[in-house]
Amino acid sequence: VNVKMSEQQGSIKDLTTEKKQLIDERQMVKGRERRRLMDPGCKPCLHDWILFQKKCYLFYDEPAPWKTWEQSRRFCQDRRADLVVINDLEEQEFVSKHVKSYFDIQWGYWLGLQQTNNTWTWVDGHVDTLGFWMKEELKTPGPKARLMPGRNPSESWNKADSFFQNKFICEHEAFPRIPY
Repeated sequence: VNVKMSEQQGSIKDLTTEKKQLIDERQMVKGRERRRLMDPGCKPCLHDWILFQKKCYLFYDEPAPWKTWEQSRRFCQDRRADLVVINDLEEQEFVSKHVKSYFDIQWGYWLGLQQTNNTWTWVDGHVDTLGFWMKEELKTPGPKARLMPGRNPSESWNKADSFFQNKFICEHEAFPRIPY
């Protein structure tokens, strides 16, 4: 019994030491992160991302081949973001201002908007209430939505099949700034 108790006391001592080391390591990481956030050189968005209303946007502008809706979403998620969710006309006007026409009128920029059970839903789970759809369809019906460049922002979304390859827009919350 004494041997067993000694082993358990040794284990407790080892665990206590390990816990203290982990707490110390956590404090060091928190301190580094705090210093990084207070750094005046620290930007709210990564290089090539654009800040607007506390969110960062990446307008994917690489040459062909472009990406399907799923590939685009995975690209964004790999960067701790997602396809853009439009919350109001002001945000819609902002993204519309930053997209450029390319190839021909059939190509646009994937949005984080998809049709599920006859309901258009954003990737964050909320149902679309804005409906900035184009008046005329481009004969590309499908369950995903694209923003078409060069259109009136309030009439610039177009439906498309998810296998089409397009450019896209990623979005994530801006990095917080801690005041001095």
